[in-house]
Amino acid sequence: MEPILKWAGGKRKLVKEIVELINLDELKRHRLFEPFVGGGSLSLFLEHNKTSLNDLNAELINVYLMIKNNPKELIDELKIHAKNHCKDYYYKIRDLDRAPSFNKMSDLKKAARVIYLNRTCFNGLYRVNSKGYFNVPVGYSTSKKTEMVFEERIKSISKFLNKPNVELTNCDFEEAVSKAKKGDYVYFDPPYDYEPSGFTSYTSSGFEHKDLLRLRDLCKKLIAKGVHIIVSNNATKYVNKIFKSEEFNFKYIDVQRHISAKNSGRRKVKEVLIYG
Repeated sequence: MEPILKWAGGKRKLVKEIVELINLDELKRHRLFEPFVGGGSLSLFLEHNKTSLNDLNAELINVYLMIKNNPKELIDELKIHAKNHCKDYYYKIRDLDRAPSFNKMSDLKKAARVIYLNRTCFNGLYRVNSKGYFNVPVGYSTSKKTEMVFEERIKSISKFLNKPNVELTNCDFEEAVSKAKKGDYVYFDPPYDYEPSGFTSYTSSGFEHKDLLRLRDLCKKLIAKGVHIIVSNNATKYVNKIFKSEEFNFKYIDVQRHISAKNSGRRKVKEVLIYG
């Protein structure tokens, strides 16, 4: 299955490289954890019967919950957005989170809003400011033909999320993998480190070097328990330095990224898959 959401650092183009690090026969007997689910490219590609999906971004998890529990109603809401889409409408919907009444908005409408903004904002970038307000400008194309409903895809993902042993949580990544056992697989796709500073605006609290160190230490503990871990990140000096340890193996990959507004920023970057 293809993801519903575009996501900064999404793994659509990298998913097959990640799958090569997974023993699929072993996985059949164990659970897959994805503590930073984002767009969910890996889990949706594998459609594994025992999967734990988590993210600290509550709005993102709400999207998945609405896809799971209210797919038809969500599709209906997206059709309304698709019908009304234009530049002025985009900013009207984007700025709803600034109003006090936003807290009273239904979870269904909030989920449809996230999908709509994600499909029509600049480069599908999810970014919030320090107050938690979505602040990405509208994309260059404001054509009403913009694809944002994805009716069949929503139905397929809903079916997957309703499998008895597929679960959704909204908590810190350490808590999300606290039940991981020997033989399980954990795929960590945290906000990426950049030089000189990282892209951290998936949540208002951000993700810093101290969090990456905490992730590194957690990976060591999981490996000691017999859990398989895979971490994806940019191959920065900092990432290479803190994961340089006998527990970890490295696989470097050149990936094209398109987040920058300037053509000069749209270039191949070196990413690393760290596994053990």
